[in-house]
Amino acid sequence: MPKYKAAAYIRLSYTDDRASESDSVGNQRRLIQDFAERSPDIEIVTEKIDDGYSGIIFDRPAFKEMMQEVMDGAINCVIVKDLSRLGREYIETGRYLRRIFPTYGVRFIAITDNIDTARENSSDELTVSVKNIMNEAYCRDISVKTRTALDVKRRNGDFVGAFPVYGYVKSEENKNRLVPDPYASRVVQDIFRMRMAGSSALHIANELNSLGILSPLAYKRNNGFPYGKNGYTDRADCKWSATTVIRILRDETYTGTLVQGKRGTSNYKTKDLELRPSSEWVRIPDAHEPLISRQDFELVQRISRLDTRTSPNQGTVYLFSGILICGCCGARMTRKTNRIKGKEYNYYYCPTGKKNGCRTPVMLRENELKAVVWQTVKSYIDNVASLEALLKTIDQSSLNRALIAEYSGHIAENERRLDQVMEFKANLYESLVSGEISKEDYAQFKARYTRQMEDAKKSIRLLKEKLDAVKENRSERNRWIQHFIQFSEQDSIDRTALIHMVESIRVLGKKELKITFAHEDEYRQAAELICQARQSERKAG
Repeated sequence: MPKYKAAAYIRLSYTDDRASESDSVGNQRRLIQDFAERSPDIEIVTEKIDDGYSGIIFDRPAFKEMMQEVMDGAINCVIVKDLSRLGREYIETGRYLRRIFPTYGVRFIAITDNIDTARENSSDELTVSVKNIMNEAYCRDISVKTRTALDVKRRNGDFVGAFPVYGYVKSEENKNRLVPDPYASRVVQDIFRMRMAGSSALHIANELNSLGILSPLAYKRNNGFPYGKNGYTDRADCKWSATTVIRILRDETYTGTLVQGKRGTSNYKTKDLELRPSSEWVRIPDAHEPLISRQDFELVQRISRLDTRTSPNQGTVYLFSGILICGCCGARMTRKTNRIKGKEYNYYYCPTGKKNGCRTPVMLRENELKAVVWQTVKSYIDNVASLEALLKTIDQSSLNRALIAEYSGHIAENERRLDQVMEFKANLYESLVSGEISKEDYAQFKARYTRQMEDAKKSIRLLKEKLDAVKENRSERNRWIQHFIQFSEQDSIDRTALIHMVESIRVLGKKELKITFAHEDEYRQAAELICQARQSERKAG
C-alpha cells in the first residue's frame, strides 16, 4: 500500500522555449511518471498543469486546485521536474518549502534538483536557497529582456497587442501591422460623422442598435476575432451603449497614430496592470491607415468638451449649444422657449443673471442670432476662398527655398548661442572654486544662463516647427481651407457647419458678438505667407 498520494505538478510559462523538449509538458509528465514507477511508496493520484503561467506568481489555477486538495488531505506529496516548476520567486517559494508543506505534512520532490524532503541528506538549506535565488534572477532577466524587446517594437511602430481595436484587424502579411476591417471601419466612420452632425453618444448607440449593427464585442465574437475580457461593452446584452461610443470617439488609433504602452505592471513580480501617465505612452504617427482625419478627430474632441446636452425628446443638440458664451461672466448661455398666444419664441440668455454677479446679462432671440452669425460666417468663408485663390498665384517653390534658408540660418545661430551659454555655465563652478566669483554671483550667473538656455531651446523648437511646416506638402498645409469652402453653397447655418467653422461666440452686448473661428492660426500663417511672397517679388523686381 503506497504511503504517499502524490500530485504531479507541471508548469510551462510563455517565456519557456516551447521548441525545446527539456521543459515541455510531455517531458515533465514522463519524468515524473518514471520517478513514481521507481518509488513503490508513491502513488500519483492527480495531475495539475499550469500551461502559460509565470513562476514568479502563485495565483495559478491548477496550483490553487492542488493546494486546496492538500488542505483537504487528499494529497500528501507534490512532485515536480525541478524547483523552478514550483516557482521562481525566492521568498514565496521558500515559504512553501519551509512552512506550508511541512504544516500539512506534505512531502516535496524536485527530481532533477535532487530535492526530497523525506530524505534528510537529499539537499541542504544552502543549496535550496541558492537555487531559489538563481530561479528568481532568471525570471527577472527574462522579464527585462521581454519588456525591452516589446518597447523596441512599439517605438518601431509595430503593434504588439493581442486584440486590435474595433475597426482594425491584423494584417495577414505582417501580424504587427493594423489594417482596416472593411465592415467595422465604415461603422467607426459613421459614428464620427453622426457625432459631428450633433448626435449625442446615446443617440448614436440607439441608432446603431435599431439598425441591427453588432456592437464591437458581439461583432468580434460572431466573426471569431480575438477580444479582451473587459473591453468594448458595459452592457450585459452586448448592445451598443453611450460608453462604448465614447470610447471609440476618444481613441486616437483611428487617426493612424499607434498608441501603446498605456498600461503596465509596476515590476516583474506582479501581473496587476496599472494605467501609466500619458507622457509615458508610446505614440507613433502614420503607423497604419487612418479611418478619421486628424482635423475631424480633434473637432470631435472639442465637441465633447462643450456643454452639449441634447434637446428634450431628441437625439441632437441645439444649434448654439456649448458655443454661445456670455461676454460678461463667461457662462455658457442657455436656450429657453416661451409660448405666447399660440406662438413659440426661442431665445438665449445668461443663466448667471444680475443677482448672481453678471453685470450686463444679455438676452437674444434665436432667429435673429442665426441670421447675424450666418452672415458673419458667410463673409469669413468668402475671405478664406479669396485667400485660397491668392495662395494659388504665388511661386511656392521659390518662396519655400527662401523660407527654408531663413529658418535654417536662425536655427544655426540659436544653436551656436546655446552651445556658448552651455560652455559658460559649465565653467561657472570652476570660477566659484577658484575664488573668481562669490556664491551670490554664482547663483545669479547660473540662473541667468539657465534662462538663456531655455530661451534658446524654445526658439529652436519653434523655428524647427516652422521649418517643418514649410517642408510639408502645400496641399496638406492648406487642407484646413476645405473645412470652410465645403459650406460655401449652403443657404443657412446648421450644427455641422457651425461646429466645423466656429470655436466660440461671445455675446458682448445686444448688438455685439465676437466670433472665434476654427483654424485662425492657419489663417494668419497663410496671410503671412502671401505677404512674404509679395515682399520677395518686390525685392526680385
